[in-house]
Amino acid sequence: MGVQDSILLGLRHVMKQSGQLLLLILLLWMLLFLAVFTYLTDSELNQTSSPFNSESQHSSYVQHSARTIIASHTSRWDQYAEKRGPFQSRQVFQPSHTREEFHFRNSDERSKEVTPNSDYSDDDYFSNGWSVVRGLWKGQVSSKMLSRRLRQAMREYVDSNNHKVLYKGQQKTSKSRQEMLCQMKQQAKLRTLDGSEQPFSHLGFQQLAPPKLQQMYKTCAVVTSAGAILNSSLGREIDSHDAVLRFNAAPCKDYERDVGSKTTIRIINSQILANHIHKFNSSLLFKNITLVAWDPAPYNIDLHKWYQHPDYDLFKPYINHRNNFPEQPFYILHPSFIWNLWDIVQSNTQENIQPNPPSSGFLGIIMMMNFCEEVHVYEYIPSMRQTSLCHYYETYYDAACTLGAYHPLLYEKVLVKRMSAASEEDLKKKGKVTLPGFSKIKCTL
Repeated sequence: MGVQDSILLGLRHVMKQSGQLLLLILLLWMLLFLAVFTYLTDSELNQTSSPFNSESQHSSYVQHSARTIIASHTSRWDQYAEKRGPFQSRQVFQPSHTREEFHFRNSDERSKEVTPNSDYSDDDYFSNGWSVVRGLWKGQVSSKMLSRRLRQAMREYVDSNNHKVLYKGQQKTSKSRQEMLCQMKQQAKLRTLDGSEQPFSHLGFQQLAPPKLQQMYKTCAVVTSAGAILNSSLGREIDSHDAVLRFNAAPCKDYERDVGSKTTIRIINSQILANHIHKFNSSLLFKNITLVAWDPAPYNIDLHKWYQHPDYDLFKPYINHRNNFPEQPFYILHPSFIWNLWDIVQSNTQENIQPNPPSSGFLGIIMMMNFCEEVHVYEYIPSMRQTSLCHYYETYYDAACTLGAYHPLLYEKVLVKRMSAASEEDLKKKGKVTLPGFSKIKCTL
């Protein structure tokens, strides 16, 4: 072997040893980084005090804290662009006096326009609202307990008053549970569109409308779409009821353990009918059950204006569906029923609530009180599993879905809690409230 070959062989040997040393240093650096990151994360989690004591409750809270910590170290604005919005709003909300754009979006839209604002902290934007949840358990909350973001959203909606709400009734917070139940029974009688009024009578809706919706059941379950119902193991209990109400496009498949598999009635927002993404005509979610649709009309119940300018066009899809499936019970809530419920909510608080229609959840709860001797509502008032995850079947996080922005959710929930006969244990562990049906409420004249 020549001198040149010996030199080349020596260089290769040195380079091989250097490469191995470099890989070893890189591996050690990665292990050190992982150890430091784990230590810092555990330290931050340990400093966060969970409001609950049991092992399962602590685990749920730690998961939420970990998600918040991770979110604070990543670009949350990029994440929003990939997440689907909730059914929280009937429109995009854009306050005129701040740089931040509040998007309480429909589930068929993407939040692509959210811009960061240094005026709002992560804690404020991703607020889990534990103080509000504890207040709801006690039936004592105020909009002052909300984050600045949600308070400002409420103020903007009150100021804009797009539905031209003009409330002239009393605002009394001292009613007893019995008084509130009797008020609900007297003022919240279910009413659906029967085609007897103009312009619907002229359009032939009387021939389309099915017989009056008046089913009667002993016990009913109202299953909200809240993210907090995940890991609840409530499916078997929910399915044990005589009738089960679900909302919009909330699925059962793959979630049976937590939400059950039985569906009797589904109340759907008008966008379910109008937007092809929901596949209203073909999806099995909307087959072989009773359907109840709704859409907000003007507060003065101008039916002509509503028919000409619905929030989402539900009338054409409704007509087509009734013609194609005349045997399926399918109803449209009358706007008077919707705004009567709003009046009841406003009458039971001194604060000026959002002048927008109640949420689908509240509409569904009161509708079932018309049909059932006893109504069990799951995760409308959050349990100890409370999370800012909007829907159990989506990956979108926003406290507005639970505490309200467009809808007067906060005030609806206080009213439901004050009418409930549920135990504290049911509230905290199951997120369950129990309400009597109208047939079981005895009122003196």
